Amino acid sequence: MKTNPFDRLNFGGSLLIILLSALLVIPLVGEKTKSLSKEKKGLITYSAGRVRKKEINAEDWKPATVNTSVLSGDRVRTYRKSRAELELVKLDVIRMAPETIIDVVKLYEETKDRQKETQITLQKGDIWAKIKKKDKNTKFDINAPVAVAAITGTVLRMNVDADSSTELKVYNGEVHITNAPEKTNLAPQFIGVHEVPGPHEVPGPHEVSAEQWIYIVKNMQKIKLDKYGKVTEVGDFSLKDKDEQTDWVKWNLERDKLR
Repeated sequence: MKTNPFDRLNFGGSLLIILLSALLVIPLVGEKTKSLSKEKKGLITYSAGRVRKKEINAEDWKPATVNTSVLSGDRVRTYRKSRAELELVKLDVIRMAPETIIDVVKLYEETKDRQKETQITLQKGDIWAKIKKKDKNTKFDINAPVAVAAITGTVLRMNVDADSSTELKVYNGEVHITNAPEKTNLAPQFIGVHEVPGPHEVPGPHEVSAEQWIYIVKNMQKIKLDKYGKVTEVGDFSLKDKDEQTDWVKWNLERDKLR
């Protein structure tokens, strides 16, 4: 049986059309992937003074100017008389005071449970965070050396001293902070309900194991922790307080008005 040459021509033409279509689709897929990748990154939106970034597995610090990207695994630091502002996935803002170091551990990464998870670790220094409201499928944590703060949609300030002692202030919203993030059965404590004894000298040179706790810190409330993760002070604060009259606080409040 003879093969019709026109049939072969039609087959070859169809194959050519399929190949050309595939070539046209591949760049579109690439652009979409690139776009999604862009959406999952942070961006330096303000940089003053000496601001540096170190990528994961890199040895050298590089200048972090405005529009520098920040990805999961990056470390960002400010030096004396320096400030920086990071915009995370066009949703959230982290601002860094002078002499501050943060690690972007995870940035809206999808977990096995299909949750979107973000982890920022404050190694030392002072940060101001404006985090948009999160749903049940989104987890946003800010870690200090002695505690973890779960954010649900908050304006907050966190400071970590050289000895790892930590202070958290919540200006708006609510934060759940704990020194035992792996424990899910701890009964939360509320500021104003439980009194915390004042600081006292710890005997012996060995590290003290602090009692495990979780606190819910709300609007205009603060909590202080010592270097062992023990709660030393809780209470309210006011914008009229001396500590709230600094240029750092005023600058952040003005920047927040722009968003």
